[in-house]
Amino acid sequence: MANEANPFESLQEQIDDASAYIDADDGVLERLKNPERVLETNLTIERDDGSLETLRAFRSQFNGDRGPYKGGIRYHPGVTRDEVKALSGWMVYKCAVVDIPYGGGKGGIEIDPEQYSEDELERITRAFATELRPIIGEDRDVPAPDVNTGQREMNWIKDTYETLENTTAPGVITGKAIDSGGSEGRVEATGRSVMITAREVFDYLGEQIEGTSVAVQGYGNAGSVAAKLLEDLGANVVAVSDSSGGIYNPRGFDARDVKAFKTETGSVSGHDEAVEEISNEDLLTLDVDLLIPAALENAIDAEIAEEVQADVVVEAANGPLTPGADDVLTGSNTWVVPDILANAGGVTVSYFEWVQNRQRFSWTEERVNDELEAVICDAFDGLIDAYEEHDAPNLRTAAYVVAIERVLDAFEQGGTWP
Repeated sequence: MANEANPFESLQEQIDDASAYIDADDGVLERLKNPERVLETNLTIERDDGSLETLRAFRSQFNGDRGPYKGGIRYHPGVTRDEVKALSGWMVYKCAVVDIPYGGGKGGIEIDPEQYSEDELERITRAFATELRPIIGEDRDVPAPDVNTGQREMNWIKDTYETLENTTAPGVITGKAIDSGGSEGRVEATGRSVMITAREVFDYLGEQIEGTSVAVQGYGNAGSVAAKLLEDLGANVVAVSDSSGGIYNPRGFDARDVKAFKTETGSVSGHDEAVEEISNEDLLTLDVDLLIPAALENAIDAEIAEEVQADVVVEAANGPLTPGADDVLTGSNTWVVPDILANAGGVTVSYFEWVQNRQRFSWTEERVNDELEAVICDAFDGLIDAYEEHDAPNLRTAAYVVAIERVLDAFEQGGTWP
């Protein structure tokens, strides 16, 4: 996997590419390329053996013109200041492209969570929540799960915030367990929007999703849910991978069975239906109809993109293509549905969760999924309109044109002060 590109520079390059199609002052555009503030903090926690350890953690609040900052918290040894800045920027434009009233934020702690016990992870999470307390809130900044975090960590953050503030504020964070104020449909939301956008782009191209061959890089929540839902539409999942490697079967896998196997063994490798064990790079360059990169950013650089054979790439991960890879795939007429739309199901249902928390009223899973379908389909239609109207080189540039124009409108309507 390629990791050379700086994700923050990739974000800025994507904004520059879109700015050619937007009538805006350079100073205003420069504002949209940099975060408003970044918290960098050191968390000192006690390990189970009584020793102390200090960990680096970050929270970037990129832009709040359209509403409270919104974005996940990840636990990963590769977390850096530039990474969270980039991810918080992508969140701004993700929220804008699906037209939900949020800005963008992102946070992370530089750890490998597998090296810590559950008690230690709780202490780490509550220490971070304490540092975040002054800058988060239901109308200020609303975190959510991301890589290696989930309902458990969100519940701890909610409890820490409410305890310190002596209040009840379930909307301070999303991605919670149902009994702690979470929303039906939230766990599958990111994978569901990947499925919806894949279905819509094949429809736009005059092709059926049924019978398509699919390869999924990264078989965590988003990748496995997307695979399952695409399989339900008649697609054929022929390859999947995770950090340990990949498996391939031209006849296809049972997506649910592979997920169950990974849950049981910790890896997709070794599945008895695999005809061949393959590497992540092998998977990315398979001759398939649909490729879904669902791991970390910068999975596909220009060199790998030269070997990509998929007709359509739908980005389930954040920033899985470098700008160089984008250029290569645009030149080879490969359709790429950008992350800021394809994986926006997670933040969209997080918005629904926040709305339910504010109303103290819960929606059914059917309503959540119906509302998500409407939001993603409307956003896809808007993306296609911009793509055709501006004669944009690819769907990513069109998505940024839509998103940046919405953020600019909000900024200009608010005026400049002081």
